[in-house]
Amino acid sequence: MISSLFFNSPVEILAGMKNILVSESILITDYMLIANPGTALFNSGLLMLIAIIISRLNKVNMNGTLIAAIFTVAGFALFGKNIYNTFSIILGVFIYAKLKNEKFNKFILIALFGTALGPMVSQLSFGTDLLDPLIAVIIANMIGILAGIMLPSLAAHFIKFHQGFNIYNIGFTAGMLGTIFMSLFRSIGLETANTLILAEGYDQELTIYLFILFTTMIVVGYLFNDYSFKGYKKILEHSGRLVDDFVLSEGFGISFINMGLLGIYTTLYVIIIQGKLNGPVIGAIFTVVAFGAFGKHIRNITPIFVGVLLASIFQIWEINSIGAILAALFGTTLAPIAGVFGWKSGVTAGFIHMAMVMNIGYLHGGVNLYNNGFAGGMVAAFLVPIIATFKEGHNARVTKNN
Repeated sequence: MISSLFFNSPVEILAGMKNILVSESILITDYMLIANPGTALFNSGLLMLIAIIISRLNKVNMNGTLIAAIFTVAGFALFGKNIYNTFSIILGVFIYAKLKNEKFNKFILIALFGTALGPMVSQLSFGTDLLDPLIAVIIANMIGILAGIMLPSLAAHFIKFHQGFNIYNIGFTAGMLGTIFMSLFRSIGLETANTLILAEGYDQELTIYLFILFTTMIVVGYLFNDYSFKGYKKILEHSGRLVDDFVLSEGFGISFINMGLLGIYTTLYVIIIQGKLNGPVIGAIFTVVAFGAFGKHIRNITPIFVGVLLASIFQIWEINSIGAILAALFGTTLAPIAGVFGWKSGVTAGFIHMAMVMNIGYLHGGVNLYNNGFAGGMVAAFLVPIIATFKEGHNARVTKNN
């Protein structure tokens, strides 16, 4: 929030917040364009701070899973989440906890990740002229609450679908829920428009900003890790398959170092392929960084990058197009496939993911921000049984020969 003042004045940020709050926020809506970079960063910091406060008030341990959730909220607050469209979903999860007579802190992670459906609330509130504005806002928030109530039970069930090989489990859950709601909306004539709103011209400033941010994270992690990089090799040995909490297993310091290194690594990837830095791309980088505390490291995400790079050669999308960049960065949700089955399987997963994610967004109409989590769940569910079968056959033959 403080860093936002280096980009824009408080007056500009305040005016920009109004634009963000009343935007439809459908995927992909870059808050850096509909407002300005400072407002987007302020909104990101604000939602991050709110997530931390909610977690502290409910006495949730600051482990890798929670860090991943908070940083993911921060990332998507650059292009889709705001204090208006996330409130009703979190409230819905809170109501679910009360209905089940359980503590809310048990469902905090689902509440935070579940804000992926924020655009559904914004779209119904501000994106339709079929209803009176006040009625539209009331109905939108009622549906947001309903979605929040549904999320916990669905999330617990859907993790079985991809067997923990899709790190963004709530992304898959939100995708399924968004598809159901979108189908119902379309049945009564409500449709979302194809949206591609992207900022340009901030590459130099944002590159400097990101390198300062991630270098600082490495330094902080180094200080907490007894002035060393001890334990990083152990992190690289993790498969990343859910649930793989680096903070609990290896410690906060080295996990934070891993997060910073992933930030620099992914930023360099975007620069090398001559991609543009904007809200969605930085949001994707933040999400990779988020899961640097909970499943991702340079070793298990690199095969996914290679798979997407190969896909750009044989498929119709340019490697530095926004879709391909997001497919590579968010596609690291499939890192556990590389971690468990090896780099060849990871490359295959990245290749298939590129095609899948480019075609699956229509189902939910952009109301699920975690489109790659939705696609990743499909890819994992399809690919893992096939890979496992061949691996078992290979291992059986090796054992027999020995």
